[in-house]
Amino acid sequence: MEMVPSEEKQLVPKEGIFWSCRQSIFEEMQKRFSQIESAAEEPRVLCIVQDTTNAKTVNERLTLNLPASTTVNKFFEDVAHKAGYVNGTFCLAWTNAGDMAPLEQAGEMSLVLSGFEAGKKNFLQLTDKDGEQPQITSDESGTADSSGLDDSSQDRFIGPLPRDGTVGCSSDYSSPSYSYSSILNKSETGYVGLVNQAMTCYLNSLLQTLFMTPEFRNALYNWEFEESEEDPVTSIPFQLQRLFVLLQTSKKRAIETTDVTRSFGWDSSEAWQQHDVQELCRVMFDALEQKWKQTEQADLINQLYQGKLKDYVRCLECGYESWRIDTYLDIPLVIRPFGANQAFGSVEEALQAFIQPETLDGPNQYFCERCKKKCDARKGLRFLHFPYLLTLQLKRFDFDYTTMHRIKLNDRMTFPEELDMSPFIDVEDEKSPQTESCTDSGAENEGSCHSDQMSNDFSTDDGVDEGICLDNTSSAERVLKPKSSLTFELFSVMVHSGSAAGGHYYACIKSFSDSQWYSFNDQHVSKITQDDIRKTYGGSSGSRGYYSSAFASSTNAYMLMYRLKDTSRNAKFLEVEDFPEHIKRLVQREKESEEQEKRQREIERNTCKIKLFCMHPVKLMMMENKLEVHKDKTLREATEMAYKLMDLEGVVPLDCCRLVKYDEFHEYLERSYEGEEDMPMGLLLGGVKSSYMFDLLLEIRRPDQAFQPYKPGEVMVKVHVVDLKSESIAAPVSVRAYLNQTIIEFKQLIAQATGLCAETMRVVLERCYNDLRLLYVPNKTLKAEGFFRSNKVFVESSDSTDHQVAFTDSVLWKLLDRHGNTIRLFVSLPEQSPGSLANRTSCPKASADSEDSFDGAKGSRKSVEAILEESTEKLKNLSLQQQQQQQQTSSTSDSQKSSEHSDFEHIESPAQEPDAASQPSQTENSTRVASDTENQFPSEERSDSDVNNDRSTSSVDSDILSSSHSSDTLCNADSGPLPLANGLDSHSITSSRRSKAHEGKKETWDTAEEDSGTDSEYDENGKSKADAQYLYFKAEPYSQEDASEGQKCLLVHVDKRITLAAFKQNLEPFVGVPSTQFKVFRVYANNQEFESVRLNETLSSFSDDNKITIRLGRALKKGEYRVKVYQLLVNDPEPCKFLLDTVFAKGMTVRQSKEELMPQLKDQCKLDLSIDRFRLRKKTWKNPGTVFLDYHVYEEDINISSNWEVFLEVLEEPERMKSMSQLAVLTRRWCPAQMKLEAFREVVLESSSVEELKEKLSEMSGIPLENLEFAKGRGTFPCDISVLEIHQDLDWNPKVSTLNVWPLYICDDGAVIFYRDSTEELMELSEEERNELMKKESSRLLKTGHRVSYSPRKEKALKIYLDGGPTKDPGQD
Repeated sequence: MEMVPSEEKQLVPKEGIFWSCRQSIFEEMQKRFSQIESAAEEPRVLCIVQDTTNAKTVNERLTLNLPASTTVNKFFEDVAHKAGYVNGTFCLAWTNAGDMAPLEQAGEMSLVLSGFEAGKKNFLQLTDKDGEQPQITSDESGTADSSGLDDSSQDRFIGPLPRDGTVGCSSDYSSPSYSYSSILNKSETGYVGLVNQAMTCYLNSLLQTLFMTPEFRNALYNWEFEESEEDPVTSIPFQLQRLFVLLQTSKKRAIETTDVTRSFGWDSSEAWQQHDVQELCRVMFDALEQKWKQTEQADLINQLYQGKLKDYVRCLECGYESWRIDTYLDIPLVIRPFGANQAFGSVEEALQAFIQPETLDGPNQYFCERCKKKCDARKGLRFLHFPYLLTLQLKRFDFDYTTMHRIKLNDRMTFPEELDMSPFIDVEDEKSPQTESCTDSGAENEGSCHSDQMSNDFSTDDGVDEGICLDNTSSAERVLKPKSSLTFELFSVMVHSGSAAGGHYYACIKSFSDSQWYSFNDQHVSKITQDDIRKTYGGSSGSRGYYSSAFASSTNAYMLMYRLKDTSRNAKFLEVEDFPEHIKRLVQREKESEEQEKRQREIERNTCKIKLFCMHPVKLMMMENKLEVHKDKTLREATEMAYKLMDLEGVVPLDCCRLVKYDEFHEYLERSYEGEEDMPMGLLLGGVKSSYMFDLLLEIRRPDQAFQPYKPGEVMVKVHVVDLKSESIAAPVSVRAYLNQTIIEFKQLIAQATGLCAETMRVVLERCYNDLRLLYVPNKTLKAEGFFRSNKVFVESSDSTDHQVAFTDSVLWKLLDRHGNTIRLFVSLPEQSPGSLANRTSCPKASADSEDSFDGAKGSRKSVEAILEESTEKLKNLSLQQQQQQQQTSSTSDSQKSSEHSDFEHIESPAQEPDAASQPSQTENSTRVASDTENQFPSEERSDSDVNNDRSTSSVDSDILSSSHSSDTLCNADSGPLPLANGLDSHSITSSRRSKAHEGKKETWDTAEEDSGTDSEYDENGKSKADAQYLYFKAEPYSQEDASEGQKCLLVHVDKRITLAAFKQNLEPFVGVPSTQFKVFRVYANNQEFESVRLNETLSSFSDDNKITIRLGRALKKGEYRVKVYQLLVNDPEPCKFLLDTVFAKGMTVRQSKEELMPQLKDQCKLDLSIDRFRLRKKTWKNPGTVFLDYHVYEEDINISSNWEVFLEVLEEPERMKSMSQLAVLTRRWCPAQMKLEAFREVVLESSSVEELKEKLSEMSGIPLENLEFAKGRGTFPCDISVLEIHQDLDWNPKVSTLNVWPLYICDDGAVIFYRDSTEELMELSEEERNELMKKESSRLLKTGHRVSYSPRKEKALKIYLDGGPTKDPGQD
């Protein structure tokens, strides 16, 4: 047997070694399999972590799929390992909607107990800890050194960043080289960004540039703010000083600029106004100069930024020169000269063009004072000296006179990193004897001055020489700088990305500390290279043609800042230890403020914010609030906080309150917290989160009660006890049960809670709206019956025989069905009495055939007032009879008892149908949707006109006040009680549905429009489709607090399945007029009212406590439309005047509508017109359109819709429009010799021929045909145009033969045509006359609302208010 050495160095058989190894491998595999099986059974938590601390990883996600039992400590270790960070140097926060809530590193607590959800995605963010970046693990040093980064290996950023929260950006605001991975974080750059308030990127760019200017920053630090002299809030220098201190010392990634803009006097609206950065620079410098008056910094802006140049004119004959000195803060450089096809290629080219003189010759000759005549001259600019900080503005914004819009020039313009300005300085001797005239730019009037005066100017001007302004240097000590000293170093490029309409600013700035370029893009600061600066030159790689700008990049340099290279003057930034004392104090204050803010933020991160509800015992309403409690507070302390928050002190004792877990949506009490009073709220609520999937309820008990424990897994059931005798439904009683309980066990629970007998108990579950389910299977579980978290059941236990019938036929079902469909409405009645309606109605149509009989008496016509008085008297008599019958009925009936809590008192049982001897209560009806009334009212014949109009209901009373049928009759009271119609009370005035004469068709209630969207509820015989369905209606008066005196209001309980028609019929006795004579308006939020007109639609869209307003006036019937009538006054300043509202109907002719309009016009508008002396025509906005002929029929020849508008035009002569083939145009003569327009005159054409139009115009005006020119008016009627523009601006005499082709397109009536005599010369106006006429025309056109000339979008001027804000005119609104 072969022996081999074992692990213990002993010899053992070789075969034994094999078997022992095999056994150990098998045991190890078995152990692994058992671990895998146990892990497979355990639920897992999917965690997705986004690292937001570094832009390189902002788009990456760390995914960890961990067992639910993993501890939070282990989770942090796994995240640190996967992210490459040192554990403990970062924070994790939940990323739910709202504020981020931090995840506490809570020791050995499992993920599930810390708020993680198993089987779902849990999103978190990895953030900085205490403002410091996480430490990166490294094999050598443990941290990463940012200085060792290879710049060439990184994606470089140049261009604006997208807004926070938006990944995608417009092409105008992105750059091809943009990459998130190139944005370096704060610790790598050492600089702080500025938050963009909304559109303040231009401000941020300038502020960062000034901050990175050592001379400006140091001078600002040396200024000391005196709080006793000025409010710090309105002090611009102080707020800038404070901002610069924060930019230099803050640990934040970005800081706000709201305090600075507040010192400007700006409100929040200014944040939404984008301005020009160069304009801001000038305005801000002006404001600083004003604030720094009489201080050491009074001349700071001039010392740093102001240069001087000479504006001269030199005579080319004698050499005489006139000049003046101007100062400048920046040099504007033209990108593309006016009228040129190519742009300047570089800043040097543009500077050379800036000082290039122009020759004044020809008509532009200059009057030379020495020659005493006009001579050719040379005019130009010369730089006298340059400022220490040189600002160049590249004028990229221009105006396109072709399109009359602002444009942006994106042409390429290069600029050097070092700019030599010596070629552009004035090298001529300014003291030459030939230079004899000068003017100071500060003088109000120009004048001559001799050479000695000019010399004195220079001698007293500090530091003026051929080069740089030298501070504190007298003229005797002034030494001429060599040209080599005029070298400037580029340190700031302010970039604009976008168009002339808007865009984004950011700044590329070189630090003078390390000569590194950085991109300051609002809150993002990143390193960039010289290549990125070159990308801001603009333009494209192709040739610089005229159209190259349109296809070039919209991201390019707009403003450049250079600093003079002078070692004696170039300053360095003040370090923190070198700060003046007042700045050190300011730094300390800001540090303390930042620490306080950090502590407050830490408290916010550890604060649980959850919705809190409480049923207030005094107000008897559910109160809602937000409970904010620290995660370490106990449940007992949180209960006391909620107790005070709900204002229960002095109302109930604290020990009668407790907090329970609550689901507001299902009104479900999930669980109570017995024995957990001392548990921290953070653990109780599952961690600190921005939002929770549940709420808290502050539950209140009576002192003699005990709190019921609520266990997880229970369902809550609201039990309503039903009393069939009183037809009442009691308030709910809460019962908690388990889903696995049977119906028998559930009935026992209800019996214990209510005291009812379980053997005779019927339980009905309302699963959803109109879904009633009788629970009759004893052993079926609640879960099988469809119970959920929160449920509603109705129980009834009595000895009645109602349980023997089918459930859907039982009284219980009908009572519950009525309860579930009844809503409460507040109805406001009109204040006017019925008698006052006479003045509101239209005059009746005069037709001898339309007289109806009144109780069989033919030919007797009564006035509207008489009919109303008679109907009101009948209502009173019927009401008295009904009250007597009600008293008799109530004296013999024992079924009128009910609970005081019931909303359904005195409801007749459906089994007891009302008959002629038994009438329902006056304020309460069980009504049918419809009933057959054909046998109750005899059929009546109607006139032909009525049949043609097809818009009358021809009922007993429906058209008492109708404009077309005022003589419909009421039933005679002497013939006995009124028969019931539609199941209403005998006192109700109802409309019968009678068949049309000779047609045998019924008329149904319907919407005013043809397509109502719902089917009719009546069959062909007029029978109700829901004949057996009773609909509940109960009305009672109530007083409304805000109602005016005399205003009557009703509280109505009604079945929402009732139609609007039936609802209006039920309201008739309370309104006092038939349902056709009042309108129903639904009141929405903000008291907006909309009329409800669809009569066959139900009230299903209404809900409890909706408000309804009743207004008197005839309601629309089927096929009727409400129409607004406007008068067309073609020659008035206001050509469109509203007259009245009226009603047109389908099938009515235009002449019939004119007949109905005539009495209305006479009564309401005092217009007494003949039917042939006015016309109706189409109205489109303000434009008159098609003329309607008398024989046109609405809906057949003329399309009509709801809220239609129509023009009424008074004619001076009989109507000339007889056919649809004719064309009516409005013409107006232009008289250029008199500079005036004549009045409109109508021309009726038989065809669309241009020749016919010219003939008619020639005949009407007397202009020879060959001299007549015409043009179509522009815009809306009356096509107003200035008399100064009409002669040139209109397209006169178009080359067409017909009017209905391009460019005229005159196909309808109402077009405006201007015409003139081509031989008439235009009046010559002096400048004064033209200006006077322009003022008159501007005033006239502004009054009519027509434009005068092109006006671009008005931009709000940029202003900085030194007194803290603008003063608003109290009369301005």
